[in-house]
Amino acid sequence: MHVIRTFLRDESGATAIEYGLIAALVAVVIIGALTTLGTKLNTTFQKVSDKLPSSGSGN
Repeated sequence: MHVIRTFLRDESGATAIEYGLIAALVAVVIIGALTTLGTKLNTTFQKVSDKLPSSGSGN
């Protein structure tokens, strides 16, 4: 009976799962931020590219 009570009080596994969930949440936030940043950078570079003179084949 003592072993069962000790097992039920042991929270080390729950703590590891909580840390894993926090790490997964942080990863999702980072991926979302990088995706947004990448899209904005792509738009900015496209605007700059559109304003540059095109290099024609006759020059």
